[in-house]
Amino acid sequence: MPHKAQPSSAAGINWSQIDVVLLDMDGTLIDLHFDNMLWNVHLPEVYALTHQLTLEQSRELLFTHMRENARTIEFYCLDYWAKFTELNIMQLHEDLAGLLRYRDGTEQFLSALQGLACKTLLATNAHRKSLDFKTRHLDLLQYLDGVVSSHDYQHVKESQAFWQSLQQQHSFNPKRTVFIDDNEQVLEAAAKFGITEVLCVASPDSKREPRTDSAFPMLHNLADLIPESNRVPLNLRSES
Repeated sequence: MPHKAQPSSAAGINWSQIDVVLLDMDGTLIDLHFDNMLWNVHLPEVYALTHQLTLEQSRELLFTHMRENARTIEFYCLDYWAKFTELNIMQLHEDLAGLLRYRDGTEQFLSALQGLACKTLLATNAHRKSLDFKTRHLDLLQYLDGVVSSHDYQHVKESQAFWQSLQQQHSFNPKRTVFIDDNEQVLEAAAKFGITEVLCVASPDSKREPRTDSAFPMLHNLADLIPESNRVPLNLRSES
């Protein structure tokens, strides 16, 4: 049965048995509201003005192209979208920089991880230019032992090729790894690769209603994962 986000838990992670924590960025560590506003609102508005289209025409053209390229490396590539739209995509990022926020509990969780004997890696589909922009504004790198973009491998996280390349580079044991993401297809790929502790973010965008179910254990606030001892309540519960 699908899992549903709950305030109590019957499950836990034994952090003494975890070597690596793999974390998504957008919608997991950073509030997805920024990206949703950038790609779904700001880009269509600027594209319409620049190319003398109605907003409806702009949205139809852009969103159709996004759907056609979903789960490809081009979908996440800022250089690709700059060429396709003939717009300065990084300037559009800067226009909305004031919307960049950590998700609730992110900094507390990342700080707590620094006190554990495990490696913390960012594993994201975000383009390196997006990574540089966001880590510059939020100083995310101070909490991480490494950063991996799907563009480094030219394979998206939805692909098994990404996970194979990641393991070759960082030599992690899937059975001693925690992975947290807000993308169901990515979570499925991670589970297929053999990662046993796979968690789904229930509320990636603070301005939208949280999802109500997932094939994976769900959580709202990363701070719920902060260990009080070697064994940590996950604040998750499976629905049977």
